[in-house]
Amino acid sequence: MLKGHQTWFFESKPVIIGSAAIGGPFEAQGNLADDFDLLHDDIWLGQDSYEKAEKKFLEQACETAIKKAGLKKEDIQFFFSGDLINQIIPSSFTARTLAVPFLGIYGACSSSMEGLSLASLIVDSRFAQNALVGTSSHNAAAEKQYRYPTEYGAQKPPTAQWTVTGAGAAVVAQQGTGPRVIAATIGRVVDMGISDPFNMGAAMAPAAVDTIEAHFRDLNLSPSHYDLIATGDLGKIGHRIAGDLLTKHGLDIPVEKLTDCGILMYKEDQPVFAGGSGCACAATATFGHLLNRMRKGELKRILIIATGSLLSPMSYQQKESIPCVAHAVSIEME
Repeated sequence: MLKGHQTWFFESKPVIIGSAAIGGPFEAQGNLADDFDLLHDDIWLGQDSYEKAEKKFLEQACETAIKKAGLKKEDIQFFFSGDLINQIIPSSFTARTLAVPFLGIYGACSSSMEGLSLASLIVDSRFAQNALVGTSSHNAAAEKQYRYPTEYGAQKPPTAQWTVTGAGAAVVAQQGTGPRVIAATIGRVVDMGISDPFNMGAAMAPAAVDTIEAHFRDLNLSPSHYDLIATGDLGKIGHRIAGDLLTKHGLDIPVEKLTDCGILMYKEDQPVFAGGSGCACAATATFGHLLNRMRKGELKRILIIATGSLLSPMSYQQKESIPCVAHAVSIEME
């Protein structure tokens, strides 16, 4: 059911019956290490390229989520996935391994909640009993494509962020026990003219605020409805800007309630500049840490707003600004 202009309300409340988070060696040193299902000490995963390693991360996340759901891959009707690599090859090649009907998506770092929104929609409309959503990112692969290969040792400004190496996945079903997806607010593309690829947080913050405002407006809710509101990967800079913009727009969310997955991911002494980013940032923090907190009874209602910068190396070379999008998903534990 459409509520307002941008929000889907799922009457059947699709349930997340299994979820998984896989991480790399740097994530193993971070704040959320205990909530990963598997942590690797090698970013190569025995492969001969970073892109192939990323595919292995995503394969493991999907296989683990399906297993934790008590299902086999033959029980999955559709697989929604996207990533940051050209032509989303980690997702496509993972779909090849799974041999499940595949719908590739692209929302940059918003892909996790875009996928969860679509998986919930298809389950709620009864076009599928079980749908799988997944996404991944790899620090070395993303750096090589969007900025400078790590081997160059290029200097970065304090506004830069650290791409999370890992993958997250979840199985959404018509029946079962677990956290339930209540609603999804699909974001608009917002571009405030920022063109610096080392300042993604500032570029994405207005898109996050636009979607948060739309969510509360469409559903006629206030921030008090949620125990926690988490943006995807704004980092410290973008998080601060988003908080200021929300207050300016009359939506004052308490600091203890508004957080960011990119801030949660790493410890203060890890050299991640402004915080974590990448498709795996919101995916692993949500499908691992936050859903685990819900299952333990620590959180009842959460709102996740995954944010994405929709630039490419080509658009940057053509001196385009950075259009951004954010998708919000409301999850409750009954």
